[in-house]
Amino acid sequence: MVELNPTMLVRMLKLRMLNAIAPAYFYTATAVTIILHFFLFIPTIFQTSGVMLSPIMLLPTAIFLFLMVNALGNYSMTIWFPAESANENIIPVCSPDCPDRVDAHYLLNGRHFCKLCKKVIMKRDHHCFFTGNCIGNRNMRYFIMFSIYTSCTCLYSLVLGVAYLSVEYSISFENPLTFLTLLPLSTGYFFLGAISGLQFFLVIMLYVWLGIGLVSAGFCCQQVLLVARGQTWCQLQKGQLVESRGTWRSNLSDVFGSRWILGLFLPVQTVEMTPGNWHRYHEHKHD
Repeated sequence: MVELNPTMLVRMLKLRMLNAIAPAYFYTATAVTIILHFFLFIPTIFQTSGVMLSPIMLLPTAIFLFLMVNALGNYSMTIWFPAESANENIIPVCSPDCPDRVDAHYLLNGRHFCKLCKKVIMKRDHHCFFTGNCIGNRNMRYFIMFSIYTSCTCLYSLVLGVAYLSVEYSISFENPLTFLTLLPLSTGYFFLGAISGLQFFLVIMLYVWLGIGLVSAGFCCQQVLLVARGQTWCQLQKGQLVESRGTWRSNLSDVFGSRWILGLFLPVQTVEMTPGNWHRYHEHKHD
């Protein structure tokens, strides 16, 4: 393989660092979210006076566990079912002025060699740094469901976090400007010693949940639209308008499978793209 120029080497180094930092960030945020829910939010907001475990706590606990199990379950499925080709071990020769992106090299028929995964990826959409692998034909459904449930978990945590601050610290959020000015005001109060470190940390987490929730929702909407069009993000970046396999229903069925309703509620395998199906898929497109 031809050596990369210094600029590309620096970019590749940054991508590799992001590939290691992003999963650690996700696991840390997940652990913090679980701790805050079970030790602060749910006991404080829903606890009945004089009762440690009240029945009213069961519903919010069940909702949080359902969202978290599906988010983590689909996250794991995205990693366990990679989009790589088990029959190919190609390291393409790439010149320094290669027009392809620094993280991937286009081969043929929707196959890419990912320079981060160092594997041939089938129907590559993009490299997900939070999972540390590429999103393609086998794990697209899990990635979309992971995005949906991560967004729902974050927004649910945001609601409970706001409720906790209202109950514990008597902060009123009736005025929308209260939330918008909460972080800058809390930063100043923290350095002045007017609020505790826990209060400041909770405010930061509210904005973390808001940011992750909105980004995940955006990713989900984008991927569903691309799947419905029979297109990948790589093809969209190259300006390729690929003829879809059929209608938007058949395109969605290829990704979500016939048992898609089950996949909405449980992180289970609903479709399997075998090598034979993959080749027939491309033959159909070329025809």
